[in-house]
Amino acid sequence: MYWYEDEVKRLERDRLKLSYEPETLFYGSSSIRLWDSLYQDFAHLKPVNLGFGGSTLAACVWFFDRIMTPYNPKRLIVYAGDNDLGDGRHPEEIFIFFQQLMVKAHEHFGDIPCYYVSLKPSPARWQIADSFKYANNLIESEIVKQQNNWRFINIFKAMLDNNGLPQKQFFVNDALHLSPEGYEVWKQVINTAIHP
Repeated sequence: MYWYEDEVKRLERDRLKLSYEPETLFYGSSSIRLWDSLYQDFAHLKPVNLGFGGSTLAACVWFFDRIMTPYNPKRLIVYAGDNDLGDGRHPEEIFIFFQQLMVKAHEHFGDIPCYYVSLKPSPARWQIADSFKYANNLIESEIVKQQNNWRFINIFKAMLDNNGLPQKQFFVNDALHLSPEGYEVWKQVINTAIHP
């Protein structure tokens, strides 16, 4: 996990510069970190961007205590697991990391509303789309079964075309990270999930 150290230290430094008390923590991988319009898109939720590049769900669990301790939020929104599968991990492993994340979130924040944004259908990783679908299904089923403070936000379907394929305009040239159009979809779907 040492290769994330610079990014985690950056988040720790950024916390000291904040001039307001965040109500919504956005946590996860580069899909969160690169969300340039996040502060405008969710201004009404007083957000803070705690994404760190290349992070896995495993890394999000590993660094949770360090990154989250200074915060007292009203809600937590997580996107991670994409890179775990890209690194060759199995959906069952992602599921176990998610269960660990639930425990960590409860330890720190009690029963505040927590949202898991489903893994996205990027063209770059479409050859392992079945693993993405299976991981999403495992996590969604667990959230439904637990009936606790977690909610599943399905971003996967919203990014597919009528043929069930990823819409390329939602991604930048690497076919992995989101374009402004892709973030617009995320904004709408996440806002709707938080304020149904």
